[in-house]
Amino acid sequence: MRDYGAPLEPHAMALSRPGRIGVALPPSDVLAVGDGPPAALLRDDLRLPELSQLDVVRHFTRLSQLNWSIDTTMYPLGSCTMKLNPKVNDAVAALPGFAEAHPMQPAADVQGALAVMHGLQQQLAEITGMAGASLAPMAGAQGELAGIRVIQAYLDARASRDERRTRVLVPDSAHGTNPATASMAGFDVVAVRSRPDGDMDLDALREALESHGHAVAALMITLPSTLGLFDRNIVQIARLVHEHGAQVYGDGANLNAMLGQVKPGDLGFDVMHINLHKTFSQPHGGGGPGAGPIAVKEHLRPYLPAPVVVVVDDEPSHVGSEGRLPEELRSHDSIPAGSILDPPRSGAPSTYRLADPPRTIGRMGAFHGNFGVLVRAYAYIRSLGADGLRAISEAAVLNANYVQARLRDAYELAHDRTPMHEVLFSGNRQKAESGVKTIDIAKRMIDYGFHPPTIYFPLVVEEAMMVEPTESETKETLDAFCDAMLRIAGEASDAPELLRSAPHTAPLRRLDEATAARQPRLRW
Repeated sequence: MRDYGAPLEPHAMALSRPGRIGVALPPSDVLAVGDGPPAALLRDDLRLPELSQLDVVRHFTRLSQLNWSIDTTMYPLGSCTMKLNPKVNDAVAALPGFAEAHPMQPAADVQGALAVMHGLQQQLAEITGMAGASLAPMAGAQGELAGIRVIQAYLDARASRDERRTRVLVPDSAHGTNPATASMAGFDVVAVRSRPDGDMDLDALREALESHGHAVAALMITLPSTLGLFDRNIVQIARLVHEHGAQVYGDGANLNAMLGQVKPGDLGFDVMHINLHKTFSQPHGGGGPGAGPIAVKEHLRPYLPAPVVVVVDDEPSHVGSEGRLPEELRSHDSIPAGSILDPPRSGAPSTYRLADPPRTIGRMGAFHGNFGVLVRAYAYIRSLGADGLRAISEAAVLNANYVQARLRDAYELAHDRTPMHEVLFSGNRQKAESGVKTIDIAKRMIDYGFHPPTIYFPLVVEEAMMVEPTESETKETLDAFCDAMLRIAGEASDAPELLRSAPHTAPLRRLDEATAARQPRLRW
């Protein structure tokens, strides 16, 4: 068990001592003697901590050791894909030509940066089976908004004023951002229920399409779903939506499970966003940074958010394929050797520039996306190649199935079928037998040195616990995690109060959640 063995770290002001300094600065040579700033701008009531350099270093190092980190422990957060962040990608992004580039530099001075962006656009289009991509969205949620806006612009351009499509269908197991995004874009949200086996209810989908008719603009769907399952009817779902003139939006949050195995574009998706900070291993958590590029089919390319990178006087050929037969979708040839994912061939250098698509929905931010994230994703894809990307999805799915096999007798399975990259358990059994709730199980995990899994999501599963081990974790780590979960299941029966009062690991303690929500302490 993890034991910090120390009280909560004092804040910097408590460590402060009058007159103590960390750095001795030379006298200012900017202002002449007696020519200081106006008196009205001076203040003497600003209390700042007075610490030595060593005090500061030790203080923040101790604080860092209280944090959970993917570099120190497993993060089994379902739907978050908290995987290895290769440090070589950080080194590549820190190269001076990338780290010191300015977004307003002339294109001639940043050809290397533009080449990376152009290459990443093509890579993402190929991986997803789409015709083109934009790197502009700066987070997954912003990518969702961009994708829905692209669909909206495309449909509005084709319809008369009286035929505007105003509704978006969203499965009941969707990420909460999906209905929020549709609503932000001005659509009404229509929920579509799932079947007991976890797949979308096709009868409910047909009913929604028929009852709302030409008002339906799109279906937003995550594949694999937030239940951790590959919807076995996805090709039929896409066909039904297209028959009603609507578009299929793919939430790419769980793309980690399908890399190199199947292209969403081949399944019938028209647009999807891609979380580079998840699938493509940009460090995330704590508020960012992220990146949410979108990839689209050919008919949506003119509406992509601006800017995109193009080759001057030599526009790139469309990347991606359409119309493959369903039986071919799982072939390992879906990303062939020698594709754009492998090292580039030598040849004359290209010239790149930024351009606005002809009917663009506009910009998503001041400049061109989170460039440092884009560089890391590009390095990640290049270092792995097609074979490496396939290996990622295979290992991620294998790890999730291993966790399911080890824990299936101790915890209730939400759906007793083969999961993809994450497995969904329920704490219903523990709650019924001993009153121990899922949150109690999660808090007890902290005592065993593991970050808790995602709990109470998706909302359609009571007492949900969603575990995503990712491809990065070894069998030894998975066994340690499963051993802890099995011991906790035993404790729930034999010593339930131990879980209800967890965690017991100093300096952590159980919060009074109701008081924390109603009377938050926002300052020391």
